[in-house]
Amino acid sequence: MKLTVFGATGGIGQEVVRQALDAGHQVTAVVRDPARLSVTGERLEVFRADLSDPAALRPAVAGRNAVLSGLGARRRADAGIATRLTRTVLGAMEAEGARRLLVVSAAPVGPEPQESALLDRGVRGVVSAVLKDIYADLRAMEAELALSATDWTVVRPPRLQDKPLSGRYRTVVGGFPSKGRVMGRADVAHAMLAMTGDAGTVKQGVGMAY
Repeated sequence: MKLTVFGATGGIGQEVVRQALDAGHQVTAVVRDPARLSVTGERLEVFRADLSDPAALRPAVAGRNAVLSGLGARRRADAGIATRLTRTVLGAMEAEGARRLLVVSAAPVGPEPQESALLDRGVRGVVSAVLKDIYADLRAMEAELALSATDWTVVRPPRLQDKPLSGRYRTVVGGFPSKGRVMGRADVAHAMLAMTGDAGTVKQGVGMAY
């Protein structure tokens, strides 16, 4: 497949690029600073852009089988960036007729599991209060996706960790796995790549955890 990855220098983005190349895909990594991308490969194209202009991104998404995004705030002060940058990506994709889009959100943005809550309500409330601006940004991003013409999927992991790829995790379309508390970035990337061709995840939020 021909894939484009936004947020390719982030923890999840670099894993998406690396795993996609290992699987034999052609990958376009959209970055602001190429020096921050540690992944290399013969099938890798590095596309430098500042993500402010949808027209400038059109060549990066034209003719691609899927676009995968790890864009998002890395700190509270960056809240708002996920919505703003995703809106730019959507503009470029819709102009080119590119359809498949997978993005990373967060578990607290989606529904709580019916059994054995993601976190006990007290802890969940504290986390949501501390990170409320970031979660508000992600909710707004998801709203933008819902209004778009793309075949989107939102992946909602819990607390992220740097763990080796295991390939062993649980996913729930439209919900969240019970007792799910953590997820490795490499496994989030693995799940996103696996969902690119999964019609059952189109226009859905997918909760995931170990």
